[in-house]
Amino acid sequence: MNREMIAKAEAFLKDTFAQSAYLQANPSDRDYRLEHSYRVANLAKAIAEAEGFDATHATIAGLLHDIAYCEEMKTREDWGNHGRRSAALARPFLESLHLPEDVVQEICYGIAIHVDDQADFLWERTPLCDTVSDADNIDRYDAYRIYETLQYLKYSEMTFEEKQDLVTNMLGKLNQFKDLPLGTKTATALWRQRLEEQIAFYERLQAQLNHSTEIL
Repeated sequence: MNREMIAKAEAFLKDTFAQSAYLQANPSDRDYRLEHSYRVANLAKAIAEAEGFDATHATIAGLLHDIAYCEEMKTREDWGNHGRRSAALARPFLESLHLPEDVVQEICYGIAIHVDDQADFLWERTPLCDTVSDADNIDRYDAYRIYETLQYLKYSEMTFEEKQDLVTNMLGKLNQFKDLPLGTKTATALWRQRLEEQIAFYERLQAQLNHSTEIL
């Protein structure tokens, strides 16, 4: 791993976020996006190391995959385009590292497609490219996301019946997603592990709800 190159990518990400007027006005969004970027980078690094492709390039791609969040996204279309926009923002920095052109293209392509599988330039879809979106998706199903989801949906303010419906729906969705294949064997294994952990949590919550209204 090229630690110096990764440190430069970290500095570029942090500086870009620090200079963003939007993120200065929304510090909680800045903090979350930075933390998410580190988690995705660490997942991408782990996948690359296990699969045998360049961990430095995968880590940098993970760090920069959401750098477009330095800009305010006012519409759903803006959000849908943030992969391509992140790639455009990352490209000059990647070129400043004097990386080979094909490496710059590969990293940018992985970043560009991570939202909707669409890039605004042609390139080969490699395991590294898949790893950006795979790591991003895996992070959406970590332990923190359980808390964040329940908080966002105002679980504590729901009626008992609403809580039951939520848990049933979550289990249905999680079980449906569990067997989806990702781009590599390592990513697929991590994905299934995260889904199983969430399923176990919601099954325990469902059992607790089932024991909350009567003697069984």
